[in-house]
Amino acid sequence: MQTLTIAFDLDGTLVETAPDLIRATNHVMTLTGLPAVEGPDIRPYISFGARAMIEAAVKMHGSKRDSAEVDRLYAEFLTHYADNIAVESHAFPGLEAALDRLAARGARFAVCTNKSEVLSRQLLTALGLINRFKAIAGRDTFAVYKPNPAHLTGVIERAGGDPTRAIMVGDSETDIATARAADIPVIGVPFGYTATPMRDLGPDIVMEHYDQLDAAVEQLSTPKER
Repeated sequence: MQTLTIAFDLDGTLVETAPDLIRATNHVMTLTGLPAVEGPDIRPYISFGARAMIEAAVKMHGSKRDSAEVDRLYAEFLTHYADNIAVESHAFPGLEAALDRLAARGARFAVCTNKSEVLSRQLLTALGLINRFKAIAGRDTFAVYKPNPAHLTGVIERAGGDPTRAIMVGDSETDIATARAADIPVIGVPFGYTATPMRDLGPDIVMEHYDQLDAAVEQLSTPKER
């Protein structure tokens, strides 16, 4: 394999973060005097960020909060989440073995996420994954963020890679749109947080499990298959 950079989304792609994000959402629900929300109900909003999760949870109870109150709840969310960032979060099955195999073949890895860079690094450090990635770009790393393609190409270049020799792996419509805008092949995973079935989003390949990552990368990194 020629040097290849694989850029991954974080939440719902590399790591199952839903339990800790949902717990943080329900923590701020207690501050509003509203009941907790059920995990399956709020899970599809994870890909839109914490603020969207809070607003959706409030709306589920037929309520609404003004922007100043949402700002306050968002700040409380971030504090609680940072203090409990890896209570139940874990790498998806097969991830680490797949990274080992691809690294042995010369691939390098990066993270392209709309989570803040500080929280992304904190999470990956807590899970013992931080050293696997040559570069990590969060929502606040550059002047732009997904779906702007410069977020993806920027982190690939920061990892020492070439966007023409790269692949994106993600779980959401935003990830697919970012990769398309950057003209980078994209692998979609169906076990993340989008409410739309991954196959309907039109990635180049849908990968059901990380055991399939090697074959997907091989297919997309072979010129005749592009």
